Amino acid sequence: MHQSTRHYFETRLALASDPMTAAARLASSPLHTDYVVYENGGTWSYAGGSLAEITLDRTGARLRRHREEEIHLPWDGHPLQQVQTLLDTVDTAHWRAYGWAAFELSYAKDGDTAHIGDQRLLHLVVPHTEIRIEAGQAHLRCADQAGLTAALDVLTAQHTEPRPVPEAVDVRRAGADAYRRAVGAAVDAINDTRLQKVIFSRVVPVETDVDFVGTYLAGRRGNSPARSFLLNLGGIEATGFSPEIVVQVTPDGRVVSQPLAGTRALTGDHTEDQRLRTELLADPKEIYEHAISVKIACDELHGVCRPGTVDVEEFMAVKERGTVQHLASRVGGHLAPGLTAWDAFQAVFPAVTASGVPKDAAYDSIRSNESETRGLYSGAVLTIDHDGAMDAALVLRSVYRQHGRTWLRAGAGIVGHSRPERELEETCEKLGSVGRYLVPAPAPAPETGPDPDPDPDPGTAAAAGAGVGGGVDAVTAGARP
Repeated sequence: MHQSTRHYFETRLALASDPMTAAARLASSPLHTDYVVYENGGTWSYAGGSLAEITLDRTGARLRRHREEEIHLPWDGHPLQQVQTLLDTVDTAHWRAYGWAAFELSYAKDGDTAHIGDQRLLHLVVPHTEIRIEAGQAHLRCADQAGLTAALDVLTAQHTEPRPVPEAVDVRRAGADAYRRAVGAAVDAINDTRLQKVIFSRVVPVETDVDFVGTYLAGRRGNSPARSFLLNLGGIEATGFSPEIVVQVTPDGRVVSQPLAGTRALTGDHTEDQRLRTELLADPKEIYEHAISVKIACDELHGVCRPGTVDVEEFMAVKERGTVQHLASRVGGHLAPGLTAWDAFQAVFPAVTASGVPKDAAYDSIRSNESETRGLYSGAVLTIDHDGAMDAALVLRSVYRQHGRTWLRAGAGIVGHSRPERELEETCEKLGSVGRYLVPAPAPAPETGPDPDPDPDPGTAAAAGAGVGGGVDAVTAGARP
């Protein structure tokens, strides 16, 4: 265990570029191999490298810190409490952790490991370098002076912002017949009262090599997400445009969840979009699907919030999200004494809008009817702060790459009145939010030989030699007292 508190070196920098392109430039730079870019409410954050890394799998939770002995808490049936226990040992002042949770965490969050394999369920890092960008200013924090200088050099270098040209992928054919059959089976199960609602998804392979940073830039310009993210962490790359939050918790314990359920296309033609909006608001199937999702969200928050504090703050508004429009509600409450953001996360994860009602029966149906595990799809990308705040975005409308394979994935909510053809069409509408913005990767540059002096510190790939360069005189703040 640590005896002393580590402090970041900090400075601020006025930026001429917009926050999104500045964050993307950091991600595409050689600063760090692993990183997370996260957009929340007009602020873009870049988290690169690792001071502390927490992972969770069926064997338990692990904390790794550079040049220190690993802490391993064997599985005890309370995995998210173990994550909190490890975060409590982080010795960096005013830390924020960034990372992701896989959908399969939902099977094991109450302690049961029967339905999970050896995959990682959660991965968080307290970054070596963190940069928050908003309102024309970047706030830089880094574990060492060299890393801070290197980040400043990236942000202040002369740079022509790229305008990547995307190439759309065909999202209609892959798995279409199997998906129709699965929807029919789900409707039968619902009519037999084994389920009320379930979300089935289908996978669309992407055969071309994708530039994830370029896709993020193109896709974010074409979408209006609740959150967006770009990451390369724990062996998986993803970029996405989340339509909703799973949960948000403020430092004083205010909790908000945002179920979106009920969908129509967003075509760009005003008259047609208004017609579809009116149809959406009047469709009994869509209204029922949305209403039961809101009820479940309320029930889940009742379990962790003070009595009398849970309410529906917004009901059945229409939110535009890229190529679709959704029925949207907000449910809020205030955490009961003694509970933390992880209790709220455990109560609502996975989002009911990406699983089903009741959840346990939906899990069984998902495992039986989908062709592969979900992993990051319909899980969460999240931040958790030293003061107890949390922000967790639902991972949808995304492209993924792992083990040399690239793919898209989307689903639809199925209830008793669902029709296979319509649900298939809904997946196509959602896939358009990312499938039309895929940017091909550039041709690889010629090899120049091995790095003669690899960086000994995994926290930053650019720290070595960064003591010289145009950014050194811009550092105006040292370690925080």
